[in-house]
Amino acid sequence: MRSRFALVTAALALTFSVAACGDDDGDPAPAAAEAGASDSTESTMGSGPAAAAEEMEEATAQSDIVDTAVAAGDFTTLVAAVQAAGLEETLRGEGPFTVFAPTDAAFAALPAGTVETLLQDPTGELADILTYHVVSGEVRAQDVVGRDGQPVTTVNGATFTVQVDGDAVTLLDGAGQSVAVTTTDIETSNGVIHVIDAVLLPA
Repeated sequence: MRSRFALVTAALALTFSVAACGDDDGDPAPAAAEAGASDSTESTMGSGPAAAAEEMEEATAQSDIVDTAVAAGDFTTLVAAVQAAGLEETLRGEGPFTVFAPTDAAFAALPAGTVETLLQDPTGELADILTYHVVSGEVRAQDVVGRDGQPVTTVNGATFTVQVDGDAVTLLDGAGQSVAVTTTDIETSNGVIHVIDAVLLPA
């Protein structure tokens, strides 16, 4: 079963790779053009790590949720699943949306055969799970923290509950699983992404 799961994950990654190649002529070019138009002082500053991080943030803010996830490189399974479920166009839409994005490691931690089973019904259960990770509107980290103990309604229609303990924020999903928020406020042109360490499951 484990080898079959690995095969499915590899297939998803291949699907993602093909789609990613098709986006090579997308938003990064205008960002690069803007960088090239900078004055000489900015060009000199652009050689340091801090400047590189700033440039990446600027480029990310000009990219939509899907392109941002593609560029990050740690969401290949999520992006492939979104494409398989027919949700890519929606997440490239005007929004704004807030996406709680599971990493590749989060998908890999699912029980063997789970992804394979979900792919058999991409517009059914898979779509339900994916939309359970999306909230309408732009919900920043400070807003999430302010909702301690409160339910959050997702695009799926189901809710998860925010739990705050000091600096740690977790989401209690419908299956009773506590999922940690590991990175917050990744800005995109049509919303914001928060990274989580497991796949949220509705009841």
